[in-house]
Amino acid sequence: MIYILAIFLPLCGSIIAGLFGRWLKDKGAQIVTCAAMLLSAVFSLFILNEVSLKHEPQTIQLFSWFVSGAFDVNWALRFDTLTAVMLVVVTVVSCAVHFYSIGYMHHDPSVPRFFSYLSLFTFFMLMLVTSNNFLQLFFGWEGVGLASYLLIGFWYKKPSANAAAIKAFLVNRVGDFGFALGILGVFLLYGSVDFDTVFKATPGKAAATMEFLGGQFHALTVLCLLLFIGAMGKSAQLGLHTWLPDAMEGPTPVSALIHAATMVTAGVFMVARLSPMFEFAPFALNVVCVVGASTAFFAATVGLCQNDIKRVIAYSTCSQLGYMFFACGVSAYAAGIFHLFTHAFFKALLFLGAGSVIHAMSSEQDMRKMGGIWRLIPLTYTMMWIGSLALAGLPFFAGFYSKDMVLESAFAANSGVGTYAFWMGMAAAIMTAFYSWRLLFMTFHGVPRADEKTMAHVHESPKVMTVPLVVLALGAIFSGYIGYDLFVGNSMQLFWGQAIFVLPTNTAIIDAHHVSLWVKVAPVIVGIVGIALAYYMYIIRTDLPAKVATRFGKLYLFLYNKWYFDELYDRLFVRPAKFIGEGLWKEGDGTMIDGLGPDGIAAVIRNLAGRVSRVQSGYVYHYAFAMLIGVAGLVTLYLYTHG
Repeated sequence: MIYILAIFLPLCGSIIAGLFGRWLKDKGAQIVTCAAMLLSAVFSLFILNEVSLKHEPQTIQLFSWFVSGAFDVNWALRFDTLTAVMLVVVTVVSCAVHFYSIGYMHHDPSVPRFFSYLSLFTFFMLMLVTSNNFLQLFFGWEGVGLASYLLIGFWYKKPSANAAAIKAFLVNRVGDFGFALGILGVFLLYGSVDFDTVFKATPGKAAATMEFLGGQFHALTVLCLLLFIGAMGKSAQLGLHTWLPDAMEGPTPVSALIHAATMVTAGVFMVARLSPMFEFAPFALNVVCVVGASTAFFAATVGLCQNDIKRVIAYSTCSQLGYMFFACGVSAYAAGIFHLFTHAFFKALLFLGAGSVIHAMSSEQDMRKMGGIWRLIPLTYTMMWIGSLALAGLPFFAGFYSKDMVLESAFAANSGVGTYAFWMGMAAAIMTAFYSWRLLFMTFHGVPRADEKTMAHVHESPKVMTVPLVVLALGAIFSGYIGYDLFVGNSMQLFWGQAIFVLPTNTAIIDAHHVSLWVKVAPVIVGIVGIALAYYMYIIRTDLPAKVATRFGKLYLFLYNKWYFDELYDRLFVRPAKFIGEGLWKEGDGTMIDGLGPDGIAAVIRNLAGRVSRVQSGYVYHYAFAMLIGVAGLVTLYLYTHG
């Protein structure tokens, strides 16, 4: 019963707050949803203990879902170590976000609706991570897409929020189209969409081929690449990443929930869950590695030049997701999930810390208009330091253990793509440290750049917002140390059991423990260098950033404008689609269909009726004349026919 309650309590809270929020009011909706999330988080910790430490994976059959010929799908909840870890990540972070939102959304007129959406989002994510088959996975996958659309566009009266929600929804549909094709291909190849059935049959399908796009290709490579396209959209990898920064238009707690622990990590979870398939598709794994490494580098370069405090953290998320993917790409799935686990705590801490800053600065998000506030909000300042230290991977914070293991695994893979990932990861590491402390120094230090009215308002957030920050800070400090041995250390095999499959020949994560000392030390050194450089440029030589931006103007604009991906997509896809749409609307629908169809017929009848109506003049002599013409016509016709 605890297993089921952990999953369905958030749904119950969402339904109650959504349907009865008018009567429950703000406080009632908050109590219902927060209590449900707190219980779900407690139950998830219990499940992790039961499943992983006692090595008792479970599958709970709920009911038969679809039965149509050979297509037989049951609705079942799968609880193994991978699921249990994701449950803890999702519920704990979501619980912190729920309580934080009580303070952050205090003045919003639609509090019950907001909390209903939060809990609904969490439920769909829980459905995703407990799925026992591809169809159930797709249900949760699309559910978080729907909920993210609702949350990003929560302030629907803002045009920018509506545009961001639509953009996120459409970009994810591109990835989800590939994901859906992959699921259809799985059923075509295996005759089933059940995970256990597919995984058991995969070794026998290792050499199978299938026809795709007019050619014959390795079946598992095609399927894994299609499924990975879905992961690219959901986890904002290079090419399908453009929705991520715009999603900052939603309330800050939404940013923390979507971009720290839930939706964006779904792709990483999916690749790890499908490790029994990816292991037999080495080319697909190489693609995962290259895309992840490229994303880590790309997003870090963009983060260097952003001025919106939430966008800097958003691009940081995009970059860190790249680390997780290239770890999976070298078969170090455990390292990727370990980084997912630690990253959830310190990234949620950074997002909520940024929300606390925005709350204190009267909704100001531009770091160029901040500065000199660290003494006014010392607790938030301390929390941001902890989150930044963990993100930069400095000893002995959570990121130090997980990110270093990812880099060491990439190096230990001893392959071309592994080496590429290692050096891209190293470059991203120094940039991550730089932009993290650039954020800290611009936001909290230096001369106050806000107006006097804003500065007079600056104050520490209430306890309902700061206590969740402290909870997440504990995770940002200790989760790496606590989880290291279980996730990637000596107890790794026992901990993961059958939840993650790795071929005996893929030993990157094992060899990572024996790499050269310089490989272990280098990430820390580049992190310190990045911090020192940020200190020099934003504390000592505050004139230097403007000079560098002027000296390298084109490069600065290239990075500031996010490599012009939005402009490129606008020209390649948006404008042609708009042109075609307007043409079909005005010429196709308006001129041809309406013009020749209902509008045209109506116009002809109206024209004829108008002409006929002119005959009805109302004058007797007109009617007498018409009658005379008629009689003359009839006489003429008679004489012509009988003459």
